Formats: sequence, C-alpha cells, structure tokens
Amino acid sequence: MRSVSFDEALEKVGYGRFQRRLLVICGLGWAADAMEVLLVSFALPAMSAEWSLSAAQKGLLATSIFLGMLVGAVFWGRLSDRIGRRAGFVLTIAIDSAFGLASAFAPSFGWFLALRALTGFGVGGTLPVDYGMFSEYLPAENRGRRLVLLEAFWAVGTLVAAGLAWLVVPRLGWRWLFAFSALPGLILFLVRKGVPESPRFLFARGRVAEARAVLKHVAEVNGTSLPDGELAIPPSAKPGRTADLFAPRYRKTTVLLWLVWFMISIGYYGAFTWLPSWFRSKGFSLPSVYPNTFIMALAQLPGYFSAAWLVERWGRTKTLGAYLLASGAFAWLFALATTPAAVMATAVLLSFFALGAWGALYAYTPEAYPTTIRTTGIGAASGMTRIAGAIAPSIGAMVAGSSLALPLAIFAIAYAVAGIAAWLLPAETKGVGLADRA
Repeated sequence: MRSVSFDEALEKVGYGRFQRRLLVICGLGWAADAMEVLLVSFALPAMSAEWSLSAAQKGLLATSIFLGMLVGAVFWGRLSDRIGRRAGFVLTIAIDSAFGLASAFAPSFGWFLALRALTGFGVGGTLPVDYGMFSEYLPAENRGRRLVLLEAFWAVGTLVAAGLAWLVVPRLGWRWLFAFSALPGLILFLVRKGVPESPRFLFARGRVAEARAVLKHVAEVNGTSLPDGELAIPPSAKPGRTADLFAPRYRKTTVLLWLVWFMISIGYYGAFTWLPSWFRSKGFSLPSVYPNTFIMALAQLPGYFSAAWLVERWGRTKTLGAYLLASGAFAWLFALATTPAAVMATAVLLSFFALGAWGALYAYTPEAYPTTIRTTGIGAASGMTRIAGAIAPSIGAMVAGSSLALPLAIFAIAYAVAGIAAWLLPAETKGVGLADRA
C-alpha cells in the first residue's frame, strides 16, 4: 500500500463545513478578544470624566492589559508547541473572559489594573494559539485569504465594542460595558471543548494514527474522503525551542517579523487607544464620540476584505507593505485635519488600511515557520506587539489637548518602518504548503 503525505491527505479532505465552523469558533474568540483589548479606549472618556484621571493614569489604564498579553503570548505559544494546541485553545478564552468580567466589579483603580493584566494573560495566548490551530487545518489553496478572514473578526469585535459603548456607557456606565463584553467568551469556552487537536501537530509528533483519525472526522464533516494509503510516518521531531527561531534559515525572517509586529503595534495601539479622546480634542462632543468611533470601526471590514483578496492575487509581503505605508500616510493626515469631514475621512482611511495590514500580517506569520515552532514563532512575534502596546499609550499621553503632531508623527513613522521591513521579508508564502521544513 502506498504512503500518503500529510499535505496530500489534507488537500484531499479539502476546505468545507468543518473549517467554516472552525473559522466561526476561532473568529468569535477573536471578536471577544478585540472587545477586551479595546474596551478601555471606548470607555476612557467616561472613565476619565468619572475618576478625573491624569494623562499618566490614562496611559497606565491602556497599558495594563498589554503587560499581561506579553506574558500570555510567550507562555501559551511555547506551551502549545510542546503539548498541543487544544489546551490553550480552550483555556485562554476562559481566562480572558473570566477576568474581563471581574474587571467590571473592580473595587479600586489598582484592582482594575491588576484584573486587566490577568485578562491580557488570556488574550495574549488566544491570538497565537487560534492562528496556529486554524492554519493547520487549512489546505494551501486560498489559505492566506481564509486567515485574513479570521483576522476580520477583530473588526467585528471592534464594532460590537463601539456599539455597546455607544448604547451602554451613556445609560448604564462603563462597568456594564465590561460586564456585557465578557459574556461571549464564557459561552465560547464551552463550544471550544468540542474541537479536536490539530492533526498537523499530532502528525509532526509521530502520533500518526491520531492524526489520521482527526482527518477522517474532518472528511466526514466535509462530505469528502481520505486518499487511499497510510499516512507516511514523519521524521522524528523534537519540540521546537525559541532559539530555533534564530536558526540560519529563519533568522532574517524572525528579525524582520519582530520589527514589523513591533512597529505596526506602536502605530495601531498608539493611535487607536486615543482616537476617541482625540475626537474630543478635535471639537467633537462626548455623545458624538461613540457613533463616530463606530463608523471608523466599520471601515475595518472592507479593509480586511480587500487585503484578503490581495494576499492571494498580489502576495502577502507586497500587500502588507503597501497597507502599512498607507496607514502611516493617513495617521499623519489625521493630525493635519481641521474640519469635521477631514477628521472623519482620515480616521476612516487609517482604520481601513491599518486593519487590512493586520490581516496580511496574520496570514504571513504562521506560514513562515514549520509545525514544531509555529505557535512559538507566532507567540514570540506577537510578544513584540505586547511590548509595543504597553509603550504606545504613553506616547499618546504626550498630547496635552492642543497639538497631535508629535505623537501622530511617531505613529506614522512606525507604520512606514514596518512597511519597509515587510517588503524586505525573504520569502513570499502565497501558495506554499505548511509541510515541516528542515
């Protein structure tokens, strides 16, 4: 009987009902995480008015969740490459939702910061683990487009958070915003327990029979079948190490990816944490901040969809670089805008390109590494995001209410540097299989 490679078997199983259902399960987790990450920015005007927060305190509020996300990204990414994707896939969403809910009942400012950091520990793990899990169920054809669609759920979470802030904060206060936002994740915890382990992870560990059983289940759900023959026994593979990210084959990719992740995060979290407050400094009243923020968030969806089309037609690195440079341009134009129409137009276009860039980046990163270090690589790269996310709000705090030129110039330059680094990435991964590489 002939042997069959894992990629051949996965291509035969195809993309169908199982992966579409997994996309929704992973995507709703991403939406829940987006809500947790961005809630403070939407609630910040009301929280600032209630607590009379200083600029430094505002920056600390936005920073606390990123400190937890830094630890969570490294911890869960590393753990998932050692013991499997499923444990982190189930537990991280429970952690971030439970502590997110507890944030609504924080008795003091200090307790609130601590609970947001613990929320971040779960969120930081959900992002790399979900991408590792979903990507390993996908055939090569149109994989990048489907990974961008997963990232598009971040925009859904942003929209829901903005809409809830608009409806809830003026009527019930910011605490109810945090309470309502935690509920979807708690429900998803129960749903995720029914998702099997990544078959590619099982195969890479030599657990061939288990991998075949999962693929058989996927084929049954999709209405397809496995090819005839046994899965070829893979070479013995030890669990990957963080040091493997700097092996000669991956060193340049790792350095450039870390730079892209760091700089895009400086630009994104620096600008978007403060945009609701900056709307006020541009002359918008507090009640109008929320609908305007909602409109800005709505622009993220076409940004994702356009990037999803381009990563398969134009390529990952070209799309990523172009969208990053456009984000930098509109961040700077937002600082120069003086009329309400110009403010909204530049904010909408910044939102469009910035979130499209995130989609292209998340499509590329899991394809850059083999299975043994995939979630380690994603976790380490996203760790750069958490460091930048902790720094960026403090940069935004430099604005004293009159001039936005300095912080937004920094954010624009960060986007530009990220765009150049993206174009220097050594390998285009469009159409390339996820088979292990030496």
